[in-house]
Amino acid sequence: MKKRFMMLVSSALAAGAILAGCGEGNDDTTPVNDGADNGNEVTENDGNNEAAGDGEGFSAKMVTDVGGVDDRSFNESAWAGLTMFGEDYPDVEVDYIQSSDASDYAPNLNRLAREGTDLSFAIGFLMLDDIRTVAEQSPDQNFALVDDVVRDENDELVENIANLTFAEHEGSFLVGVVAAMHTETDHIGFIGGVESPLIKKFESGFKAGVKYVNPDIEISVQYAQDFNDASRGQQIADTMYGNGADIIYHAAGGTGNGLFTEAIDRAQNGENVWAIGVDQDQALTEGEWAEGNVILTSMVKRVDQAVYQVAEDTMNGNFPGGEILEFGLEDDGVGIAETRDNVSEEAIEAVEEYEAMILNGEIEVPQTDEEYDEFEDSL
Repeated sequence: MKKRFMMLVSSALAAGAILAGCGEGNDDTTPVNDGADNGNEVTENDGNNEAAGDGEGFSAKMVTDVGGVDDRSFNESAWAGLTMFGEDYPDVEVDYIQSSDASDYAPNLNRLAREGTDLSFAIGFLMLDDIRTVAEQSPDQNFALVDDVVRDENDELVENIANLTFAEHEGSFLVGVVAAMHTETDHIGFIGGVESPLIKKFESGFKAGVKYVNPDIEISVQYAQDFNDASRGQQIADTMYGNGADIIYHAAGGTGNGLFTEAIDRAQNGENVWAIGVDQDQALTEGEWAEGNVILTSMVKRVDQAVYQVAEDTMNGNFPGGEILEFGLEDDGVGIAETRDNVSEEAIEAVEEYEAMILNGEIEVPQTDEEYDEFEDSL
């Protein structure tokens, strides 16, 4: 398995600036996704994929997961990176197609391939099978999948797909440390989206960080089996808080927005509860829960910077096809959010200490249930 660690650009966008540019296009555009109520369009490409160093003639576009480009989480972060790429290279064409259902993945990816898009991103592991099929049907097109690794029937990496992965377990360990040092009930919760190897990395790393600080803390875990159901997220949070958890971490995309709503409702009624965000610094994102001050911290996963870097590399003739790119603590691909107003100095110092221990190999953070069981047994 080939891995390349990449230095990331140090730029970020506020959510309002990100979404202000969504759906803009020329007058000669045609709808991207027939029947989808997204309002976004993509200009037809004449098939000329030659790009100059300044980006002239280069196109980079993405297909969102069902959470949509304004999910305040994973998709929004990816679009932030692509938007920043377009701002830094004004002659490139960037855009997105929004998926309203899983059945949209293949048609949307095919649409980008037919247009001759120079680099097409599939945002999310749920598109693994679809991007494999489309890439095999369009061998001269370049694709990138975020959050999984695509292999062919011979278990070989696919040459026209770049695989962008992250060390989510490492970042989740650090917010687990923060949670363990702030809980007053010694009961913490985790809400996952769709149960999968990817989300298990979040869960396993988080639980390991909590237990490393205090093995006696109780941890409740529940999966919504959906990344786009805020009401379900609120229901799960209501149950966990009601059973005594005072801090809950989510890795559930738009479903996690319901966690924040529930935390705000309880805080307004005088309860001392916290939520931990994911993917972006969710204390800074806009929305009805943004001013609630219930977000203790967030596990930041720099999908934006990864998308930017791969787009820039591809534009410059260095498409990392058939490679696995892993972004972790070593290159700031994951970590805790810069907003730390609610985090104690003691917890910040502990995070820095444990981060150094992870980087030098003293702590090996688990990624699966089996690895977590072994980790817990070793404490």
